[in-house]
Amino acid sequence: MSDHVRTADGRQLRVEVSGDPRGRAVFLLHGMPGSRVGPRPRPMFLYHRGACLISYDRPGYGGSDRHQGRQVADVVQDVSVVADALELDSFAVVGRSGGAPHALACAALLPDRVTRAAALVGLAPRDAEGLDWFAGMAPSNVDEFRTAYTDPERFAARLIPRSTAIGRDPERLLAQLRKDLTDDDRSIVADTAIRSMMLRNFREALRRSPYGWIDDILALTGPWGFDPADIKVPVLLWHGEHDVFSPVSHTSWLAARIPHSRKVVDPGAAHFTALRALPRIIDWLIGGPVV
Repeated sequence: MSDHVRTADGRQLRVEVSGDPRGRAVFLLHGMPGSRVGPRPRPMFLYHRGACLISYDRPGYGGSDRHQGRQVADVVQDVSVVADALELDSFAVVGRSGGAPHALACAALLPDRVTRAAALVGLAPRDAEGLDWFAGMAPSNVDEFRTAYTDPERFAARLIPRSTAIGRDPERLLAQLRKDLTDDDRSIVADTAIRSMMLRNFREALRRSPYGWIDDILALTGPWGFDPADIKVPVLLWHGEHDVFSPVSHTSWLAARIPHSRKVVDPGAAHFTALRALPRIIDWLIGGPVV
């Protein structure tokens, strides 16, 4: 089921619900560039697990209106609006890659509604004390994040034509990433079903504008608007040891600061292995055993 929800400030959010409509609610916060149609378990898997999976386009992506100047913490208002529209008092939340900090924001700022939270292959705050933020990161990501942090106008000017080209031909993004992919990541991206979901996801993310992607990166490299140390709900932090897009040191930093968190590092995995880990993590989010 796909629908639209209107925020208090008049913005429109495009929402998608899959799985068991009466099941335990889990918000899936997509990566970047990403959208509500990003990779997720099949509806039948979700239905059999008793899970209702809710995803929506973050502002500026797909069918959602832009929220210029947004912080990571602003996700809380949007998730709350969607949850209210679906008449949900409580829910779990999971974010992958660029969505992971947004999931942590919900855990920190909605303690009365979020039951459990998971962050997969996520990033730490740009000002994380004691963390060499760029260590172990692919040169392409270092350049992108550093430019966004030091010269946001130049960063946006560079990303706009790139985003337009990828929106027309999503294979371009996978080709650009290929040189930084590990063998494990290459095998996952080569999977026909996963690749099809990824290409559909990129196309939908960028079909209207580049600003979801631009605003995501500016938000991630700016002040987040919350402190991960304030999180009180149970948190699962999952990472692949060989990830070069968001290095595992970021998850280690978060695990040392978030109370009631559990860190899981897959020694043979990299960034896109999170897609295969997601079904197990959804099981945990709805009350299953520790992953």
